[in-house]
Amino acid sequence: MQCSCFQVLVAALALVSGLQLLYLALLSGLHGQDQRSHHAALFQGRRSLPSDGPKERLKQVLASGGSLDASRRYRIYQDMLRGAWDEEHSQDVVLATHTSLSNLHHIQQLVERWRGPLSVALFAPGSAEVRLATAMVYALAALCAPIRRLVRLHLVCHADQVAAFPELEDHDEFARLQACGDVFAKLARVGAGQRNYAMDVVNASYPNNLLRNVARRVVSGHWMLVIDVDMVPSEGLREAFLALPRVAEEGTPGVLVVPAFEIRHTRRIPGTKTELLQLYQVGEIRPFYEELCPRCQAPTNYSHWLNLPVGGPLRVAYEVEWRDPWEPFYIGASSVPHYDERFKQYGFNRISQACELHMAGYRFLVLSNAFLVHKGFKVASEFHAQKDAENQRNKVLFRQFKQELKIRYPTSPRRC
Repeated sequence: MQCSCFQVLVAALALVSGLQLLYLALLSGLHGQDQRSHHAALFQGRRSLPSDGPKERLKQVLASGGSLDASRRYRIYQDMLRGAWDEEHSQDVVLATHTSLSNLHHIQQLVERWRGPLSVALFAPGSAEVRLATAMVYALAALCAPIRRLVRLHLVCHADQVAAFPELEDHDEFARLQACGDVFAKLARVGAGQRNYAMDVVNASYPNNLLRNVARRVVSGHWMLVIDVDMVPSEGLREAFLALPRVAEEGTPGVLVVPAFEIRHTRRIPGTKTELLQLYQVGEIRPFYEELCPRCQAPTNYSHWLNLPVGGPLRVAYEVEWRDPWEPFYIGASSVPHYDERFKQYGFNRISQACELHMAGYRFLVLSNAFLVHKGFKVASEFHAQKDAENQRNKVLFRQFKQELKIRYPTSPRRC
């Protein structure tokens, strides 16, 4: 009986000892795993970056502290996410765009439609936005292979803001993200109900022209199409342009104008000119800015473009002269004049650059079957409250800008 009790006691002690060892082993393993995958824990360890390259790139760019712009008011983290398209393409057309967090979800459709290199400048006006933006870039790099391959993404914030790699405190924010679609669904929720240029941060102005120039920095050696992030190009535009016989680069320079439209309902974005004409005939499509500023796009000559023969290879259909206040979207060489970064918020930011193209002697050549579609009709009631005041301030700046162009191009016979 005593022997039996002793054996039971020994067995119990052995069991307790074994359980303690198992607990310590598990605890040690969990601690080691936490140390090894500190940042992967943002996604509960379900998926991490496929290699150390994108993560290390992001950490390196953030550790550099970025660089200040010419005004020293903004901090720029260039190439937080760096697509590999420079190595894959000798000369291509880069789709350059800009956005705030509220519109970043639009790049999903741009990547799907463009199927080529994109350069995206992302603006985050406050500390909370900078932190969320950095974490979302990490999520895109971790879970979205097409984004990793095709997109070069740059973060712009105010000079007194510093971005840092996402910490484990952000775990709850990303615990449910398991696939690329989850990331874009979250970004769409972030943007729900937001209005363009309506900044939540006090005294924050959306530096659209600075952002355009930041997106352009990586375009050297390529063609570029600079658009707003909530616009969609026609299907095959990039490939058709690359097959287009080159407009002579000797003599007078030129840009290739892509007519822009806007669509009432965004469920059916047309891909071809035939589809666009069908929607145009029933009033679902109309020229861009037709209600708010018809003169801003009138020189495109939409009636002529709409009546061109449909089909056939992309070509230069006709040439038009620039007239104030035309602000065309176009494919141009990376050497075209930069955007004036003094223009912020609403008004005259693209007109000023088109005006300089005109003064510098550029020709405006309209493409036949290519087009852009803005998501939603532009109507006055959907703009933010400060729109008119911003427009007036930029109008005064535009007058000054035109006087400066006369000095910059003293021999030009053209005027804005």
